[in-house]
Amino acid sequence: MVDGKRKSPSASRSKNGAGAAGAKQGWWARRRDREPRTLKQRLKRAALWTVVATVALGLVGLTGLVIAYRTIDIPDPNEEFLTETTRVYYAGGKAELGQFAVQKRDSIDYEEMPQFVKDAVVASENQTFWTDSGLDPKGILRAAFSNAQGNSKQGASTITQQYVKILYLTQDRTWSRKAKEALLSLKIKNQLSKKQILEGYLNTIYFGRGAYGIQAAAQAYFNRDAADLNLRQSVVLAAVLNNPARFDPANGEDARARLEARYERILSAMLDMGTIEPEQAAEAAEQLPKFPKIKQGNTYAGQKGHALTMVRKELARLGFSEQQINGGGLKVTTTFTKKAMDAAAEGVKQVRPEGFSPKQLHVAVASVEPGTGAVRGFYGGQDYLDSQINWAVAGGQAGSTFKPFALAAGIESGFELRDTFDGNSPYDLPGGGRPIENQGDRSYGRVNLLKATEDSINTAFIDLTLAMPDGPEKIVATANRMGIPPAKPAARPFGFPTSSPGLEPNTGVSLGSQTVSPINMANGYATLANRGVATDPFIIEKVVDADGVVRYDHKVKDRRAIREGVADDVGFALQQVVKVGSGTAARGLNRPAAGKTGTATNGKGEVSSAWFVGYTPQLSTAVMYVRGKGNEQLKDWLPSYFGGRYPAETWTAVMERALEGTEVESLPPAANVKGEAPNDGHEPAPPKPSPTPKEKKTKKPKKERKTEEPRPSTPPSTPPSNPNPTPTLPTDLPTITPPPDDPSTPGTSPSAPRGTPEPGRGRQDPPRGGA
Repeated sequence: MVDGKRKSPSASRSKNGAGAAGAKQGWWARRRDREPRTLKQRLKRAALWTVVATVALGLVGLTGLVIAYRTIDIPDPNEEFLTETTRVYYAGGKAELGQFAVQKRDSIDYEEMPQFVKDAVVASENQTFWTDSGLDPKGILRAAFSNAQGNSKQGASTITQQYVKILYLTQDRTWSRKAKEALLSLKIKNQLSKKQILEGYLNTIYFGRGAYGIQAAAQAYFNRDAADLNLRQSVVLAAVLNNPARFDPANGEDARARLEARYERILSAMLDMGTIEPEQAAEAAEQLPKFPKIKQGNTYAGQKGHALTMVRKELARLGFSEQQINGGGLKVTTTFTKKAMDAAAEGVKQVRPEGFSPKQLHVAVASVEPGTGAVRGFYGGQDYLDSQINWAVAGGQAGSTFKPFALAAGIESGFELRDTFDGNSPYDLPGGGRPIENQGDRSYGRVNLLKATEDSINTAFIDLTLAMPDGPEKIVATANRMGIPPAKPAARPFGFPTSSPGLEPNTGVSLGSQTVSPINMANGYATLANRGVATDPFIIEKVVDADGVVRYDHKVKDRRAIREGVADDVGFALQQVVKVGSGTAARGLNRPAAGKTGTATNGKGEVSSAWFVGYTPQLSTAVMYVRGKGNEQLKDWLPSYFGGRYPAETWTAVMERALEGTEVESLPPAANVKGEAPNDGHEPAPPKPSPTPKEKKTKKPKKERKTEEPRPSTPPSTPPSNPNPTPTLPTDLPTITPPPDDPSTPGTSPSAPRGTPEPGRGRQDPPRGGA
């Protein structure tokens, strides 16, 4: 109290309230009047909050990792779910065709495993296994980034990580799977010794051939126990486990070559690591071990083995891993029907000659559905347990069954069924070389394309080829469009197999020296049955995984290969082959059919294959007879080695069974496609009027052809005699061997001109392709 006066409480309160309000207004004023923060200050503040947030999130993440680490259990490595059997079904997905049964996994102790196996696997898969932590963080990140970017799939890099992946996880290439893999690898590393990890790995890794674990692999590859494996055998198994499909020598010469290269690298790594002596490495490097023939189980007996092998290869082509195929529990629905498969086997059995030796004489059948390309049935030859060669895929020289593709190319180029060509024998090639002969060196004179096809006249088809500009190239291109694969797999491969070795554009291409499979040939003819619209052949309709998720569902994609009218004209000519030509045995089907016979010769001039390929609107089927390794003489192995005999009779027996109960459908008539011939001298032969002193024989000019529209008439139903005499084999071309054609007495066809042969062979430039 300075002035001696006491302040009243109310005055004091009023002053304090005003002071508080002033203080508050001062704070806002100071905030409002304060200069804004600089960019540097704002960045520092943002960085501070980022650090705080990162630490907080890190703590949360670390807590999550700790919880995940504690809650993840190391499962039992022998759980049954790891090797669920993949089952294969007939079309419709109900009746089971077979399954990829997994070999029994017999676990053995670490001490029972030979040291060679353990050392070879470490040298091959993870050379720092005994000293590393079991994790490769850089490898995990590298693989995850690569997979996320859609690059080639990269997997686990250490044996510990591989062990985790094959035992406990799916094949998904995701960040979550990588994280789980890392946690499990860490936990296994902390709880199991290195010996326990390697033991578990070798007892569970997939070695191919349905073998999981080293004991099953030793039996599958070498027919012995794992404890008895030597150095060479151990190195082979260490090599194949990396990629069984790629390194298993049973998968062909390329796989064996890759195995040899990897085998040498593993030996070199073992030598560098000091786990083998130089003398051991040098001796083992001399050659691979011998691979004994392993007897297949009864699951693969008969034709099932061929079918399951085809399905396995196709699944791999579609991107399924071998582990998924063998133990992924897949449900695979094929295009095969039991009716068509049985029809093929029973048809072969019915017709094959007495004394038939399946080890020498091979019969192949393939049936394809026009419009879809679905392979409905096949017969691969002998029992799969006796031979693993599927002749429905391996194929043989096509012979004259290739002529319809040349006929289609000719009509597409402007020729017509009624145009005539040189049917005389022999036919001298313009560029020289050995002349072409018809069967029995028979001369037919000038014949139109209908007659040339009916009686399979070699010289007329050579004349047709030379009359087309770039004829050989056009024939090959037409065949490719219609479903015959090229000589080497195309950018978009198709077919079974995806190539036709020897399909080159040479003068004699229509005579069929190239190798084509029955499946692909049946598919090429199915394009004719489908009136010029082609589809790729396929054998797998749908694949569903163990969780019921559809992993593959085939979609039919068709394409216009040749014009509808061209297909109908070629088909009409093939109908005449059955009615009055070289394929009359197929008339026994008692329903409209079209087809073509064929025989081919090898380099020695011996008949090496006999064919009949034909179709109805519902089904296209090819039948092939070959011997030995597929290119050996048929004479003396068949009572008659022409396509019109056993192949045509087999085709009829197969088709009768396959089409039993189906509606009888008609085939289209000839379209009589009109065109401008690309070469003079091939017009229809002029009619022969009764000669009078005042009449003059004239030839109608080519330009007037369009005013004439005669329709090839249907030949009479009386079949010609076909004594099947023993022929004189034809003379070879310089670079290809023309096949003989089936002998037959020519039928009477009003559309086939008769009379004195006329000279002229069309274009006389050198043949294409160096033939």
